[in-house]
Amino acid sequence: MVEPHDPRTLLIANERAKLTATYVNGVAIAVLAVGGLAPLFSQRTPLAAPPDRPWLTPVLSLLCICVSGVLHWAARGFLRELR
Repeated sequence: MVEPHDPRTLLIANERAKLTATYVNGVAIAVLAVGGLAPLFSQRTPLAAPPDRPWLTPVLSLLCICVSGVLHWAARGFLRELR
C-alpha cells in the first residue's frame, strides 16, 4: 500500500499539477494569439475590407484577452498544489 506522504507519490502529484498548469497556460496563450491579437492585426493590413461592425472586433479581442488572463490565473492555481 502507498502512503500519502511517500516521496514518489508527492513527486507524481507535483508533476501532474505542473503538466496541467502547462496545458492550461498553453490554451491561454493560444486564445490570446488567435482570438485576441490576430483579429486586431488582420484589420491593420491595407487589403482588409472595412468591417460591417467596426466595434465587434475590438470587443471580441478584449473578451479573448480577458479569457486568456483567467486561464493563466487558473494555471497558476494548479501550481499552488505543489508540495
